[in-house]
This record gives sequence, structure tokens and C-alpha cells, in this order.
Amino acid sequence: MRQSAGGAVEDMADKKKPRYGAWIIVGVILLGLAGFGTGGLSGNIRNIGTVGDKEVSVASYQRALNEQIRALSAQFGQQITFQQAQQFGLDQRALSQLVLLRTLDNEAAALGVSVGDERVFARLQAIPSFQGAGGFNRETYRLALQQSGQTAAEFEAGIREEVARSLLQAAVVSGIPTPDPYADALVQYLSETRSITWAAVGSDALTAPVPGATPEAQQAYYDANPEAFTLPEARDITYVWLTPSMILDDMTVTDAAVEQLYTQRLSDFVQPERRLVERLVYLDQARAEDARARLDAGEVTFEELVAERGLALTDIDLGDVSREDLRAAGDAVFAAETGEVVGPFNSTLGPALFRMNAVLAAQETPLEEAAPELREELAAEAAREFINDNTDQIIDLLAGGATMADLAERTDMQLGTISWTPDNSEGIASYDAFRREAALVQEGQFAEIFDLSDGGIFALTLNGITPPQLQPLEDVREQVIAAWMAQAEQEAVIARAEEIAADILPLTGFETLGLVPVVEEGMTRRSFIEGTPPGFNAQIFEMSIGEVRVIDALEGALIVRLDDIAQPDLADPTVVAQRDAVADTAASGIAQDLFDAYATTLQQQTEQNLNQATINAVNAQFQ
Repeated sequence: MRQSAGGAVEDMADKKKPRYGAWIIVGVILLGLAGFGTGGLSGNIRNIGTVGDKEVSVASYQRALNEQIRALSAQFGQQITFQQAQQFGLDQRALSQLVLLRTLDNEAAALGVSVGDERVFARLQAIPSFQGAGGFNRETYRLALQQSGQTAAEFEAGIREEVARSLLQAAVVSGIPTPDPYADALVQYLSETRSITWAAVGSDALTAPVPGATPEAQQAYYDANPEAFTLPEARDITYVWLTPSMILDDMTVTDAAVEQLYTQRLSDFVQPERRLVERLVYLDQARAEDARARLDAGEVTFEELVAERGLALTDIDLGDVSREDLRAAGDAVFAAETGEVVGPFNSTLGPALFRMNAVLAAQETPLEEAAPELREELAAEAAREFINDNTDQIIDLLAGGATMADLAERTDMQLGTISWTPDNSEGIASYDAFRREAALVQEGQFAEIFDLSDGGIFALTLNGITPPQLQPLEDVREQVIAAWMAQAEQEAVIARAEEIAADILPLTGFETLGLVPVVEEGMTRRSFIEGTPPGFNAQIFEMSIGEVRVIDALEGALIVRLDDIAQPDLADPTVVAQRDAVADTAASGIAQDLFDAYATTLQQQTEQNLNQATINAVNAQFQ
């Protein structure tokens, strides 16, 4: 059984034999997006129920569920199945969110909260997906809706309700006073500073060597710390596995296939000149031209124009772009000198100024240089195809009662054993999938084929479990002695530091006691001082002026003296900004809590009629 990468590179994807039919259905539904409900469920069932006077459409539930699945898939870095989504409760979460939105829509309608066509159109114009070369493009808008399966009336009604919900929320939380006392107290706490002098004390400060560990001391330490000398539970596992790298050299890759892939990926190997560009967008042409005039007159710098828009340079950085990427601004930007600003030119977001920051020269990698990398890539893909094509046969062998040894004898899979613990991450145990299954497998469990992240597969059986075992003292005596010595030395260092600290007064120079002092001023609770242990700041802020304290640094000790306490300058712009930020955050939190309580009360007071049979039918489309 061997695989050739031949010349038909484009046919590789067609040869795969997916083992999970649910993946196909989920993929179709994701592509369908909002189109669901127009053809499924007989085409007549368009709603899953009502909330108050508002209908809850099948399409909106399907979109909400798709969004939840996509978000979690992005978080995991791989597409999750609908069954997995249900295990995480995504279907219930999507339904709950949708019911909440329709509850608010119902309340807004009951209160007469609505918006006009002008407001709706303004929102449409701000959506990037509907933009053309000159701004909002109706044909682009029409095509986007057509692809999503929505009519303009449905989409615009959704926008109208969304804006109405925003107005309702703003009305509920308006008038909440800024929590000034809270902000003042918190900023006072965070901005208060300390000035300290500290020095490290190590084993070189000891006046006498630490005596060795006696047999009695060794036994006592061993008895007091059994967890340090206990082997973890070990799972005795037999496994077979096959990865692309194991059969890479057996794959045949033709020169024609390499050349074809090079041609398909030519843009990766032949890149035209590019530019590093920043783009500052304005709401209209007049404002963009005014900014350009002020820049030309020397009244402002480009950085100041960016700051005026409430942006940072990172917000307007386009990275490296081609002439075509820049559209109308392409020729001007590519003709500009480094640091030069051109424009305004129309962009997808509106009129904008462009600053050219660097020239990236054209690059070309010839086929001869790219061939080894492409050949290896094709061989790896062929190896993955080979494994995928033969997996069904391996599954059939398992179903017929084949053991791990049988699979190794009758297929290309390799046999191995491992005494696996959570600390083991070598060989096959370096794969997350193996570690996950190794922790779950039970004795007598029917063996299955599992996928590895590199396209490989494996199966495993559990032979037995060795429970945690305390190792005999004789087997770990050297470890016991080393641990006892480290503890004894640390205790001796701390005791020596206490002796030295007793001689330190508020004005004592640390140098006179043989210490190397470090002075820290303006230290806050959030400061980080290199060389200090966890909890160092907390201890400093417990001390009083003139107090000297010895702090355990885990490997050595620190002698610290608090020299001064300073209250924050409440007129300092930095402190003022911090206080305002704290107040805004607190006010936002209060507003959110208030609105959540309001929404919860609305839900309790609003009649809900949801058809579980219809919801189940929608869910069935994902399976």
C-alpha cells in the first residue's frame, strides 16, 4: 500500500474519505448561513415561536447557532461538530440570546421606540461589506443579501430593531451618576507609592557551613514530604500509530507535480514591490482636504492628525500592501518617498490620507530553489492521503477483532508500549489527542482509530493501571538529602538575614553591613521589581516607615527597609486620567448590571411560546 503524488495535484482533495458524516452536514449549513429556512422544514415553517408579539424566525435561530459554533471552533482552532456544540450547551445559549433580543424588540415596539429610514440608511452605509469603490454600493448590497438568503426588507427591519434596542438600553441606563467616591478611593489605593531600600542575602553570607543530613534527619524529611517521592499513577498502554513522517520517504512525487504546485502558488514565490502604509480615514472629503491643508501648512503633524481622530498609529497601519490593494491611491503611494503623505484618495471606508513608510523590494524564488520545499509538502500531503485512504481498512480490522499486534503486522502502523503519566510528553505522548485518550481509556474498552494533529492516526488499549507508589527511601535517598540540604540552607540564610536586619536603623547605610543596597522610589502596588518573590509588593505595603523586614525569597532572603510613603498627586494628569478611567469602568459596570436586571424582569413578564418540535427539527439539520 503506497501512494503517488503524481501530476494530478488538484485531485488529492477528491480522494479523501471522511469518516464522520456530520462534518459534511455542518459544512453545508455553515455555507448556507442565513439561507436555512427557505428550503428546509418543508419551506412553510418559518418561525420557532413567539416572544410577546414578536416572531422568532427559524433563520435567526440558525444564524445565532452558527455564530456560536463558529466562535467556539475558532477558540479551539478546529471545526466542532454539532454534537460537541450541544455538549457545550451552544444551542441553548443561542436560543436564550435570541429570546432576550426579541424580548427587547417587543418592549421597544410596545413603548413606540422606532427609527426612521434615514437612520437605517446611515447604518447601511457604515457596513464595510456593502462598500464599493465610491462608498456604499447598492448592487454589492443586493448581492450580499442574495447570498445570505435575506430580503432587503428583512435585513433593514433587523437594523431598525437593533437601533431601537440601543435606544431602549440608552434610556434605561441614562442618568446613572458617576461613582466618584469609589473612583477616588480606588485611585488613592492604586497610586499610593512607597520608597524602599533592599538587599539580597545569599548562602555566601553564612558564617558557618550547614551540617550534613544525618540518617535521622533524612528519615524525618522523607516521612514529612511523602508527596515529593511518590510516583504518579501510571497507565500501561499498548498502541499502534502511523504518521505522515513515518512513510514520507515512500511517497513518489513527480517533477510535474512540483512544477504544477509552484505555478498554483506563484504569488508566494514571485512578489511585486510592496509598501508599508498607514491610512487615516475621514468621514467626508471636506474634512480630509482640510486635514491635508493643515498638514501642508505645517500646522500639524501626521501623528497629531491621527491623535485628533482618537486613534493610535497601530489602528491605521495597513501593513505591507500592493499597488492593487490601495486602489485609487496606488499610483501616488508607490511614487511617494519614504515618510511622505499623499491624498486624500477614496478608500473602501471613505476619503483618506496615506503615509508611505517603507519600500519592500520585489522578491522572486525560482522553481529550482522552491522545489525541495514543495516536494516535501506534496509528499506529506500524499502521505496524509495514503493514511486517510487506508483508515477504513484498519477500522474494519478492529471491528473484526484485530489486536494492536495484528494491526502492526497487517498494516503500516507501528506497535509500541508506554507507561503513561500526565508528565510524559515524549514520542506519541507529545500529541494532545493521545494524551487525552490515554487518560480516558479503560481496560477492556473496544479499540478505536483516533486522528493526530499532523494527519496521522493511532489506536490504543489499556493493559493495566499502576496506582501512585511511594518510592522506598533507599531508592530516593540522594533526592532526600539534596532536598533536606536546600531547606536547611534556606533556613540558615533567613536566620542570618534576621541577624543582619536587627542592626539596620532608618538611617543605616546598608553598605556598612556588607550589603549591596538597591533603592526603589515611586513603587506602586502594581510595580514589578526584578529579583523579588511573589507577594513582595503586598508585604511592602503592609510595612510602616522605618520598619525593616526579612522576606523569604525562596532561594535566599531579602532585607527590606521602608523609607517613605507618598500619597498620589490628585492633580497629576496621569492620576486624573486613571481616576476617570476607573470611574467610567465602574459606571459601565453599574449600567450593565442595571440593564441586565431590567432585561431579566422583562423576560419574566413577557409571554414566550416556543415550539420545541420545530427547534428539534432545526437542530436535526446540523446533524
